[in-house]
Amino acid sequence: MRQYAGNVSAPRILLVEDEASIAEPFARLLAREGFEPTIAATAARAVALYEQEAPDLVLLDLTLPDGDGRDIARELRSRSDVPIIMLTARGTETDRVVGLEIGADDYVVKPFSTAEVVARIRAVLRRVAAQDEGVENTPGEPIEVAELRIDPAARRVFLGDEEIELSRKEFELLLELARNAGTVVTREDLMARVWDENWFGSTKTLDVHIGWLRRKLHDDASEPRWIDTVRGVGFRFAAPDEDGAP
Repeated sequence: MRQYAGNVSAPRILLVEDEASIAEPFARLLAREGFEPTIAATAARAVALYEQEAPDLVLLDLTLPDGDGRDIARELRSRSDVPIIMLTARGTETDRVVGLEIGADDYVVKPFSTAEVVARIRAVLRRVAAQDEGVENTPGEPIEVAELRIDPAARRVFLGDEEIELSRKEFELLLELARNAGTVVTREDLMARVWDENWFGSTKTLDVHIGWLRRKLHDDASEPRWIDTVRGVGFRFAAPDEDGAP
């Protein structure tokens, strides 16, 4: 169950940004767009306001006067799965991968278009709402492939007796592949179903998450037990009765 409170009429946005020249006009824009923004100029204030406000989404600058925004992301992710969009001037591929690895839902590089950020906020909130509705209304029966067991309702994964800790995106990606076990799921379909049909970023994000999933499932890309890459098309998950399944 999601551990933050949603507000359908006015989604609450926690904007963590220490530059008043950016934060204040952006907060006014968010209010005009139908959101309820709250500004935090420091890492300490961000954590305190998160507890008080229970925001529906966090816009998180990475460079703060009293800490690194990535540490805030780790802290928030350890407490809940509130959506996080990182705002930063650091736009290298490594920075993006680290951001995704610690649980960010999206990553925006400064200078950015406010219209683009608003569109990304709406896309993330829309995706999360759709995923929550799907989990609550049609979680589906547990899926078992050899010793791998996926429980959609509890959002838990077990490999034998070991519980595998997955991020929200990793779980959704694994579930989508497992529900289509034995058939190829295209990269485009995975991006649309797990991220969003209006995803702005590169599909490199998908490859990064597939890599993390393989490591956690003790899979080898050169001799896959679970996730097979169909080059130029997508990915195929081992079928329950497949000879190659462990």
